[in-house]
Amino acid sequence: MDGTLLERVTEQDVLAGALDGAARGTGAVVLVAGEAGIGKTSLVRAFVRGVGGRARVLWGSCDDLVTPRTLGPLRDAARDGDGALARAFAGGDRDEVLAAVRAELAGAGSPPGRANRPTVLVVEDVHWADGATLDVLRYLGRRIDTLPAVLVMTYRDGEVGEELQRVLGALGGPAVHRLRPARLSRAAVARWAGGTNVTSAELYRLTGGNPFYVSEVLAGSDADLGAVPVTIVDAVLARVHRLPPDVAAALEQLAVVPAAVDLALARELLGDLAVLGPAEEAGIVEVGPRTVAFRHELARRAVESALTTTTRMTRHARVLAVLATRDDTDPARLVHHAVAAGDDAAVVAHGPEAARRAGRAGAHAQEIALYEHVLARGRSVPPADRATMLTACAAAHFTRNQLALALVTAEAAVRLREELGDPVLLGEALVPLGPTLWALTRHRDALAAARRAVSCLGDGGESPALAFALAYEGLLLSTVDRLDEALTAADITARVARRTGAPAIEALAGILRGRTRMLLDDRDGLAELTAARRDAEQAGEHVIAVQGYVLGVQDLWETGRCAEAAALAAEGLAYVDERDLDLYVEHFEAHLLRRRALQGAWDEAEAGLRRLAGHPDGGETAATRYALPSLARLVVRRGTDDADAVLAWALDYAGRADSRYELVPALLAEIEHAWLTGQEARARAAADRLAERVAGPGPARHRAELLRWRRRLGEVVEPGAGWPEPLASGVRGDWAAAAQGWGDLGAPYERALELIDSREVAATLEGLALLDGLGAKPAAGLARRRLRDLGLRSVPRGPVPTTRTNPAGLTERQLVILGRLVAGRTNAEIADDLVLSVRTVDHHVSAVLQKLGVAGRREAAAEAARLGLVADLAGA
Repeated sequence: MDGTLLERVTEQDVLAGALDGAARGTGAVVLVAGEAGIGKTSLVRAFVRGVGGRARVLWGSCDDLVTPRTLGPLRDAARDGDGALARAFAGGDRDEVLAAVRAELAGAGSPPGRANRPTVLVVEDVHWADGATLDVLRYLGRRIDTLPAVLVMTYRDGEVGEELQRVLGALGGPAVHRLRPARLSRAAVARWAGGTNVTSAELYRLTGGNPFYVSEVLAGSDADLGAVPVTIVDAVLARVHRLPPDVAAALEQLAVVPAAVDLALARELLGDLAVLGPAEEAGIVEVGPRTVAFRHELARRAVESALTTTTRMTRHARVLAVLATRDDTDPARLVHHAVAAGDDAAVVAHGPEAARRAGRAGAHAQEIALYEHVLARGRSVPPADRATMLTACAAAHFTRNQLALALVTAEAAVRLREELGDPVLLGEALVPLGPTLWALTRHRDALAAARRAVSCLGDGGESPALAFALAYEGLLLSTVDRLDEALTAADITARVARRTGAPAIEALAGILRGRTRMLLDDRDGLAELTAARRDAEQAGEHVIAVQGYVLGVQDLWETGRCAEAAALAAEGLAYVDERDLDLYVEHFEAHLLRRRALQGAWDEAEAGLRRLAGHPDGGETAATRYALPSLARLVVRRGTDDADAVLAWALDYAGRADSRYELVPALLAEIEHAWLTGQEARARAAADRLAERVAGPGPARHRAELLRWRRRLGEVVEPGAGWPEPLASGVRGDWAAAAQGWGDLGAPYERALELIDSREVAATLEGLALLDGLGAKPAAGLARRRLRDLGLRSVPRGPVPTTRTNPAGLTERQLVILGRLVAGRTNAEIADDLVLSVRTVDHHVSAVLQKLGVAGRREAAAEAARLGLVADLAGA
C-alpha cells in the first residue's frame, strides 16, 4: 500500500476548504511546512489530483542551485499559464511581473468558457527561493483574499532563512492556513508495514515515522531484518546498487540536476529513456509527460553525494554542454553547472547575464552572488568587465542596505576605472559612490564624488548619465544648505535631460527644484515637486517617484507643516506597499513616528524610533539619520536613563553628517537638555552653534525654534517677518497665543512648555498636568519648582511609578502588535490601525513570533495566555 497519505485527513480537508473558498472568490494561502521526507509533496500532489477540472493548476519548484534561478518556480508555472505571464517573465521587469502574476491568479489566463474556475498556484521548496520569487509570493499573499486562487507553498521549517521568515511573518489572518504534517504514529507505520517482512516496531524505531524513510526501507527490505538500512542515504543507495550498471549510471547523471529534468534534456543526456525503466519500476524516479525526476529530493541528493569528485564534475560538465546549446536556458542554471564542473570560462561567460536578470527582477542577493562567482575567477575577467560588475554589485549592496560592502565595492570599481583611464566610464563608476558615502554620513566626500562624476562625464558631452550625475549633485547641495547652487543644478539638469531624451531625469530635476524652493519657504515649491513626482509615476519611474515622496515629506516637516508631512508619508507608504518597494519605507515610518511623538504618543514613538535608529556600535543604517535626532529629543523630554548617551550619539552623528536635517534637531535636543538640567552655559553654547548653521538660506522654522529657546534662556528676541505660528507668538512672549496654537496642532508637550513659561499658577498647573500625563519627568520637575517659587504651598505630586511585567521581553510596540494578533487582526488591518506600512507590521509580527518562540498566530495567542499577558493586551 501507499502509506504517504496516512494520517493526513485534516490537512486534506484544509486544502479542499481553501479551494472551495477560492471558487467563491475568496482566496487563501496554504503553507505546508515540515522536515525533509515528511510528505509535503505527496500531500499537495494528492490535493491537485483531486482538483480535476474544478481549477487551473500552475506548479513550480525552487531548485537547490549554487545561486537560485531568478523567478525560477514562477517561470516553470508560467508554462501552463497565459502567454502574457510568460512574456512578463521574459522581460524581467519587476512591476510587469507583479501585475502579470496577479492578473493570472485573478483568472486572466483562463481559457475561453472556463474563466470562472479558480487557480491553484503551487510553489515547492520555497526555502530555496530567490529574492524576486519571495517578493512575488509576499505580494500575492497580501492580496490573496481578493483573488479566486489558492497559493500553496511548501518548505522545510528547519531551513527558513531571514528573507523567507519575513515573508512568512507577513502572512496572517483567516486567509492563511499553516499545515505541519506530523510524523506517522506507530499504528500508521504498522499498518503500512502490514504484509511485509519488516517488524513494525523496528521500522518505527529506525525511521521515527518519517514517511519517505519508511517507504525507502519497505521498498528495499528483504526477509533479513539486519539488512534494514540505518539512514535514508543508505536506504536509497541500497536500492540503486541493486539496479543494472547502466541504470545506476543514468541515475548518477540525472542526480547532478537539482530539479525535474525535462524529457528533451534527459534524452540528450541519456540517449534512450528506456534505460530508466527499472528505476521507474523500483519507484526511484517518476517519468511524466514533460519531465523525469527522482521521487524525492532526498533520493537525488543521496545518489549525488555518493559520487566521487571527478565523476560529479564530469557529470556536471555533460549537463552544461547540453544546456549551453539551448537558447532558452536560464543562465543561472549554466552558472550552477559551470561552478560544479570547475569550468571557469563558462562561469565568466554566463554569470554576468544571470546577474543582470536577477537585478532587473529585484533579486539583489542573487545578483551579488552571481557577480561574485565571476569576480572570483580573477585573471579570467578583463579589468573593464570587472569594473562594470563591481559597480553593479555596489548598487545592489546599497539597495540591500549593506552600506559598508557597497562602499568597499564602489571604491574598488573607481580604482579600476582610474587605472583604465577612460574619464567617462570613471564618471559612471563614481555616480553610485556618492549615495553610499552620503548614507554613511560622509556628506562632503559624497559631494566631492558627485562633482568629480559630473566633471568626468562632461568630457564625453551631454548624456543621460551626465544629467543624472548633475541631479545627484544638486540633491547633495540642497542637503548642505547650498540652496542657490542646488537651484542652478536643477535647471541645468532639466536642460541636459530634455536635450538627451531622458524624461525620468527631467522629472527628478523638477523634484529637486521643488524641494529646494520649499526649503526657501516658497510654498509653491510643493506644487512643482508634486507635478514632477506625478510625471515620474505616469512614466512608471517608481524609484524617482518615491524620491519625490521622500523629499516632500522631509521638507514639509522641516518647514513646520507637520500634518501635511504625515499625510504625505501615509500616501507614500501606500505607494511603496503597493509596489513592494522597501528602500524608503523606514523614512516614511520615521516621520509618522515623529508626528506621533509631537502628538504625545510617546511609548509608541520611542519604541519605533529606537528600532529604526539602530545602535551606535556598528549598527547605524540608512534609517539612523531619520530616527536618531528625533529619538534624542524624545528621550531628553522623557528623562530616560540613557538620555545622555543617546544625545551624545545623536550629536556625534550630526557632526559627521554635517547636514541641517540632523544638526538642527540634535542641537535643539542639546539646548533643551541643558535647559532642563540647569546648565545654562551649555545651552547657550549649543544655541550659538545652531545659530551659525541656520543663519543662511533655509526654513524660517529653524530660526524661530532657536529664538524661542533663546527667549527661555533669558535673551531679548523678536520674530522675523513671516515666521510660522505658534513659534512666532512664543518668540514674542505671548505664551497664551502660543499655547493655544500648539493645542490646536495637537502638540501637548509644546503647549505645556508655553503654559509653564507663563509664570501664572493656573496656567502652570495646567501645564504640569499635561507633562505628568506625558511622562515628561524633567519638565514636570521644573514646573513644580516654578509653582513653589510662585508661592503655591500644595504642589501636586507626580504619578506613582508602576511596573509592567513582561516575561517575553516584548517592547511596547510589540505588545500592541501582539494584542492585535490575539484579536485576529490581519497585518493589513494592523497597519491601518497603527498608521504603519504593511512591511513594518510584517517585521513586527516576525519579531513577536520569534520572541515568543512560536511559528504562527494561533500559537502566539496561546503563548500570550500562558504568560499572563492577555489582560494587558486587552487595552493595547
